[in-house]
Amino acid sequence: MEQRELGKSGLKVSALGLGCMGLNFGYGPPTATTDAVALIRRAVELGVTFFDTAEVYGPFTNEEVVGEALAPVRDQVVIATKFGFNIGTGYATALNSRPEHIREVVEASLKRLRTDRIDLLYQHRVDPQVPIEDVAGAVKGLIAAGKVKHFGLSEAGVRTIRRAHAVQKVTALQSEYSLFWREPEATIMPALEELGIGFVPFSPLGKGFLTGKIDETTRFDEGDFRNIVPRFSPEFRKTNMAVVELVSGIAATKQATPAQIALAWLLARRPWIVPIPGTTKLHRLEENVGAAAVTLSAAELQEIDEAAAKIPLVGDRYAEAQQRMIDR
Repeated sequence: MEQRELGKSGLKVSALGLGCMGLNFGYGPPTATTDAVALIRRAVELGVTFFDTAEVYGPFTNEEVVGEALAPVRDQVVIATKFGFNIGTGYATALNSRPEHIREVVEASLKRLRTDRIDLLYQHRVDPQVPIEDVAGAVKGLIAAGKVKHFGLSEAGVRTIRRAHAVQKVTALQSEYSLFWREPEATIMPALEELGIGFVPFSPLGKGFLTGKIDETTRFDEGDFRNIVPRFSPEFRKTNMAVVELVSGIAATKQATPAQIALAWLLARRPWIVPIPGTTKLHRLEENVGAAAVTLSAAELQEIDEAAAKIPLVGDRYAEAQQRMIDR
């Protein structure tokens, strides 16, 4: 698979990464460990070198699965994980990016990941109680100690990115971005381009919506977080199907799937964008990886952009409590 550099950091990864969260967290019952390990190792066989996890996924179990799966090929892959929460009895209880907590989290993550360094360490959510300069300084110290290689932010606003970058260069920003959520285009992406920071879109398939396999009649598992996402209420799904129809129409002309078109569109936006679609199914993994071979012409991209601009998407992308954690 094509390799891409995240911004101007020197960190090179496969054009498509693998978001591992859903294997243990967020989308219903966790995948059996043997199956999760097999899926991650299949991704490596397919050319994926970039794997995303976090201590809060599970909690903890996702890092353990990623560590087990990638241990045999550790020097061939890039592992990203995250800090930023207090974790109580099985769930995140509050934001916490105090420097001493960051150091504790890194030591625990290193053990679960079976490695001596974290390639890319993200602040999972901006903590308004801790100056971002202190956060960046703590990570800078971990980089100096060789325990971390690169610093990243997630769902951070432009002002926070600039302040952090002034203390320790930010390699990548991870935030939601897809044809189902284009807000980063207005201010975030110009700032990233200016500063030489890579962009790692999570939910690049709109939490599954852009695959064309979800409509207003779809019922999610009891533990699936989409049950509390306003944008996934049945009435909003029905309205938002217009964007799925757009992607599906392009897919039919390209002998591709809607998911592949949605991912190819992201890859065509900037050479420093690396989406991290997640899945629990081997055939979906292979389908997603196939998007790296789909090329959209300038005319096709213009057609998509012009049509998408006419589609009014409705519904918030997070429940109220989660929405409050987004840095503006």
